[in-house]
Amino acid sequence: MISVILGDIAKIECDAIVNPANSHGTMGGGVALAIKRAGGQIIEDESVALAPTPVGFAVATTAGKLPCGMVIHAPTMTEPVERIGIDNVVAATRAALECALDNGAMTVAFPGMGTGVGRVAPSDAAEAMICEILKFEKLVERILLVARDEELYEAFRDCLERHLKT
Repeated sequence: MISVILGDIAKIECDAIVNPANSHGTMGGGVALAIKRAGGQIIEDESVALAPTPVGFAVATTAGKLPCGMVIHAPTMTEPVERIGIDNVVAATRAALECALDNGAMTVAFPGMGTGVGRVAPSDAAEAMICEILKFEKLVERILLVARDEELYEAFRDCLERHLKT
């Protein structure tokens, strides 16, 4: 089951939330910073200890004070605040889902991968993410697409509706 919600990914109760990370594991901006602020420094400490993590791979850390079971760090970019292309969104989404399965996470929450500091248009990110997620849909119980604003919410919702009709 895939659901779209408007909210704060750091407040989601699930097995895993996804951090669209950089390869160094530092959590200095965007979704990563929000996760670190809500969950604590331990999340970044563990992420950095596991770095470097190339785009197309993902690592799981504890969740600190977050209400989820773990944080999956799936780099969308090599360097912090790097502008990225859609291929990075696809690779990071796939890597996050593979990491979730490897770690037994059956409920996974995703933000808009690359839609913040990576500067990917919400509609483009939604299309890339949903195409990848649909390949894993039967392997994971529930996937939440968590939008931080109306534009991303509508992009996720419209794209998901379009794909579910076909």
